[in-house]
Amino acid sequence: MIPIIGYADAFSVRAGGRIAFKVSSAHAQYRAELVRIRSADPNPKGPGMRFEAVPAGFAGDHAGRVQAVQSGSFARIGLDGFAPEGEWTFSVRVQPWLLDGRAQAVAGWDGVALHATAEGAVLRVGGQECRVAAPMIERRWYELRLVVGAGGVRLIQRKLQTDWGSEGDGSAALAAVLPVPREVLLAASAEGGYFNGRLEHPMLLRGAFAEAGPLEPASLPRTVLHAWWDFSLGQDTDIVTDRGPHRWHGTLVNLPTRAMRGAFWTGRELNWRHAPDEYAAIHFHEDDLYDCGWETDFSFDVPADLPSGVYGARLRAGKDEDIVPFFVLPPAGTATAKVALLFSTYTYQVYANYHRGNYDEAYRERRAAWPGSYPHHPGDNPQFGLSTYNWHADGSGVAHSSHLRPIITFRPGYLAYPDARGSGLRHFPADMHLAAWLDAMGIAWDAITDHDVEAEGTDLLARYKVVLTPSHPEYQSLGTLDALRDYTAEGGRLVYLGGNGFYWRVAANPKVPGTLELRRTESGTRAWAADPGEYYHQFDGGYGGLWRRQDRAPQKLAGVGFSAQGRFEGSYYRRLPESFAPEVAWIFDGVEGEVIGDFGFSGGGAAGFELDRADPLLGSPPNTVVLCRSEGHQAHFGVTPEDVLQPRENKMSNAPDPLIRSDMVYFTTARGGAVFSVGSITFCGSLPWNNFDNQVSRMIRNVVTRFSE
Repeated sequence: MIPIIGYADAFSVRAGGRIAFKVSSAHAQYRAELVRIRSADPNPKGPGMRFEAVPAGFAGDHAGRVQAVQSGSFARIGLDGFAPEGEWTFSVRVQPWLLDGRAQAVAGWDGVALHATAEGAVLRVGGQECRVAAPMIERRWYELRLVVGAGGVRLIQRKLQTDWGSEGDGSAALAAVLPVPREVLLAASAEGGYFNGRLEHPMLLRGAFAEAGPLEPASLPRTVLHAWWDFSLGQDTDIVTDRGPHRWHGTLVNLPTRAMRGAFWTGRELNWRHAPDEYAAIHFHEDDLYDCGWETDFSFDVPADLPSGVYGARLRAGKDEDIVPFFVLPPAGTATAKVALLFSTYTYQVYANYHRGNYDEAYRERRAAWPGSYPHHPGDNPQFGLSTYNWHADGSGVAHSSHLRPIITFRPGYLAYPDARGSGLRHFPADMHLAAWLDAMGIAWDAITDHDVEAEGTDLLARYKVVLTPSHPEYQSLGTLDALRDYTAEGGRLVYLGGNGFYWRVAANPKVPGTLELRRTESGTRAWAADPGEYYHQFDGGYGGLWRRQDRAPQKLAGVGFSAQGRFEGSYYRRLPESFAPEVAWIFDGVEGEVIGDFGFSGGGAAGFELDRADPLLGSPPNTVVLCRSEGHQAHFGVTPEDVLQPRENKMSNAPDPLIRSDMVYFTTARGGAVFSVGSITFCGSLPWNNFDNQVSRMIRNVVTRFSE
C-alpha cells in the first residue's frame, strides 16, 4: 500500500457544496491542507509544479489509519427462512474463463464451497471433498448441480455445448450432511477465492433433479422453485432478482459485467434488450473493483465565494505526500466568467490507473531526475483496480471504470512517457498546460467537467460565451455529446484544443453511481474487442463503440476527427493559403511565419501523437475553413483502423499517406456560434513554451478573445 493516498467522492463540487475525502495512511497522523493547483508539469524546463495554499476548514492534523482494498466481484444473497423439506437441488450454469491451476469459486455458503477446475468440478464440505473426473475447458458452458438428500450430496457436471473431441459430463458423490444455506455467495466462497468467468440461472429447487437434461428455468413448474436468480432482469443495476416465491434478491459486489451472452445464445439478436433470455449471464472477475468503500476522513464545505478552478486536498506525513485533485464550479445556476474550461473527467476516469507497459528503467530515471514528479505508478499498485485499457486476469476486456477509488494517473506531476523532447504528460497534468496558459494570459475562466455536463446538460454550457476543451476529450456519453452539439447550434463558441476527441461512446447510470461503462466494438483503435453480441451497454442499452459508427463522427461537432496515430512525438503545422483570407486572417494577427508550433512540452511539437482531419464525407460542415495542416510526421505514424478497408499494400514510394495529418479548422454555426479546432493531442503542450510567449499562444489568445466578445 502507498504510505498515504486518498480519493474524493466526486470529481467536482460547486461553491457552496460539500465534497468528502477518504484517506489511507500508514502514518499515525497526517496533515491536510487545501491548495489551488495552477500548473502540474514537473519538467525543470516547463511551467512547473505550482500550488497556492488556500484556507480551509479541514486544514490541520488528522489521525491516520490504513484502509483496505478488496477486489473481486461476486453476488451476495440472503436466504431468510430457507428450510427445505426432503431433497433439494442447487443448479447453476458455469463458463470458466481462467483455469490456471487455482480452484475457481462458483458458489459457497456455511462450510460449503463449489469450485470449477481444469480437471472438473469440486465440492468441499467441511474437511471433505468430492471431484468430478471430467475436464473443463475455458470459455465452454457447463451446468453444475448439487442434489442434496438424507444420504449425502451428489455433484453433477454436464456439458452444455457440442464440443467435438472433448468430454465434460460426470458426477461424484459425498456422504456428508450439506448445511442449509442462510446466505449464498455466487462467484466466491467463504473459504476464499473468486470466479473468473460467467454464471447464469442459479436456482434452488424442491426435489432431486439428478437425471433431467439441462434445466430450463422458464419451463419448470413454479411449484418446484425455491429460488431462481434471473440475471437478465435489472441489467442496469447491481441487484440480482429472484423470480421465486420468496423474492430473495441479492446484491452484486464490485460490479461484474452484465448483459453477457448465455449458454444458449443463438446470435439471431445482437441487442440484449431484444432477447434478454439469451443475455442472462454475468461475467465475474477476481480483479473487479467498484467502490473501495473507505470511510470519510474529512469533508470540505466549499465557501460560496471560493473562486472556480482546480484544487487539491494535500496530504502530508513525513516525506510522504499525496494531492487529491478536484474541480470547483461557481455556485449553482451561475457563471463567474465568459470562458469555461471543460475538463475531460470522463476520459480521466476511463484511463484511470492505466498501466501502459512502458514502466521501465528509462521511465524511472526520468521520474527520479525531476523533483515534483508523482512517485507512484499503477505497475507497482494494482490493488487500486484496472483501466478500461487493460485486460482482466482471465483475458477479457475491462468494461467498467469507477472514480470511487484512488486514481494514481489523476495526479499533478504524473508522467505518462519518458518524453525525449518534452514532459511526457497525458490527461489531467497535460490539460493543466491550458489552465496555466489562461492564467498567464489574464483570462478569467470557470472550471466545469464532463460529469457536470452529464448532470446539467446545455443549461450549464449556455452560461458561457466560450467553452474550451483540453488535450483529449475522447470519451463522451450521449448526454455530453448532445449538450455540446446543442450548445454550438444555439450560438455557443467551442474551442477544441486536442486530438482524438469525441471518439468513443460511454454510458453512465445513476443506479450505479461513480462508474462509466465502455464496450469496445467492431472497429477503432482498441485496447481490446468486445465479443459479438456484446456491443450494447448494460447501463443504458445503447450501442457501444465509436460515435462514428452511429453517424456522430467527431467532424460533425468539431470539424475534425481522429485520422492517424504514432508514438508520443510532435511535428508542426503549415499555414494554408485559405488562412490569409480576410474573414479568418484575424486568427493569425501577430503570428509570425507559416510554420506553426515546431516546439512544445508534449512530444516536441504542436501536431503529434494522435491527429484529427477534416472530412466532408464524415460531417465537416461545408463552410469549414482548413487554416493549417501538419507536416513532417515520423514513419511510425499510421492511419486509424476504421479508415483501412483492406490491408495496406507494400508502399512503392516514400510518399506519406494523405490521411496522416492534423487539420486546424474554423467554421461558424447558426445564431452567431463558431468552432475552432486544432486536431492534435500535443497542441496544448506548446502553449507554455518560452514562458507562454510564442506564436501558438498568440494565435489561441486571438481566438479566445474574439470568441468572448
